[in-house]
Amino acid sequence: MDWDYAIIGGGVVGLSVAWGLLRRDLRVAVIDGDDGAFRASRGNFGLVWVQSKGMNEPRYARWSQRSAAAWAGFAEELAERTGRSVGLEQNGGYDLHFSEETLAATVAKYEELKERLDGDYPFEVLGHNALRKEEPAIGPTVVGAILHHQDGHANPLNLLMALADDVRRMGGRVLTGKTVTEVTKPDGFRVACSDGTQVAAGKIVLSAGLGAAQLGPRLGFRAPVRPQRGQVLITEKLPKMINRPSLIARQVDEGGIQIGATNEEVGLDDGVTQPGLSHLAAEAIAAYPALARAQLVRSWGALRVLSPDGLPIYQESAEMPGAYLVTCHSGITLAAAHALTLPDWLESTGAAPDLEAFSEARFAVS
Repeated sequence: MDWDYAIIGGGVVGLSVAWGLLRRDLRVAVIDGDDGAFRASRGNFGLVWVQSKGMNEPRYARWSQRSAAAWAGFAEELAERTGRSVGLEQNGGYDLHFSEETLAATVAKYEELKERLDGDYPFEVLGHNALRKEEPAIGPTVVGAILHHQDGHANPLNLLMALADDVRRMGGRVLTGKTVTEVTKPDGFRVACSDGTQVAAGKIVLSAGLGAAQLGPRLGFRAPVRPQRGQVLITEKLPKMINRPSLIARQVDEGGIQIGATNEEVGLDDGVTQPGLSHLAAEAIAAYPALARAQLVRSWGALRVLSPDGLPIYQESAEMPGAYLVTCHSGITLAAAHALTLPDWLESTGAAPDLEAFSEARFAVS
């Protein structure tokens, strides 16, 4: 075989896995699509986020916590290797609330999850006055917030570029502009692309995001992924105004404020709409009134990759052993786990995490 692994999909998920495998001295080729492909990695909100994850599945909360805890070391290692800072700030993040009722209801859910996690769920509730001390720009209609101390944010484009740089530096090959048309297993795997490119590898990882819906069934996966559109706004660069990120807005390392995001079931439409952008702007101004005077410089829509229950899918194919499906909608949050822990699962080492809760078996219909 030319390669130990062929990774189909070169976004943050695929490159994180590739990086982790190369770090273990395995030979890896990454096969990526063209610039016209739907790319969550280039349109996401950049959050490293634990709170609200796994409300009905504590094992997902623990997996997210494991990745969040590893993020600082992951970011530091990438910076040392590539000279690129990924802009990680991990000083907590807010769930902002505009009514006492929604705040109380969410706190009750968090308390329940905290109990199921044996107390390991570090959050605190801030009323308006306490929140205003932390965030002087907060608006009067924000009644309070939940501050979760494991949360943070990073620069997703810098992360994507740092991973690609280091994958190449470690001897990995990144093939871009490729469309996979067939995967066969005569002796090991052979991946064929529409332009005639062929890649031979001992194992393959399908991390092609929404592309898994088409290719996955050919490899023996259900791959029940669907798109969900998120629209985003970006302001001009501003003086420091927001100290910690929230699901409504975050101030990025270059100074602009990212506002988002919508949650829309519109199929494969990644466009922007006036109603969607207007809703985002109104909510952001309610949270931070000073944003009413900010200039908007760009907007975009991108498609999240969601499974039926919103959880990741990690599955080895029963029909084609050695082929793995790795997909999730939290590619930034889980990047550290995918890079530092998931290779143990792919290689079946003694340190392999128990990911049975995230197999496709949960979608089986009796």
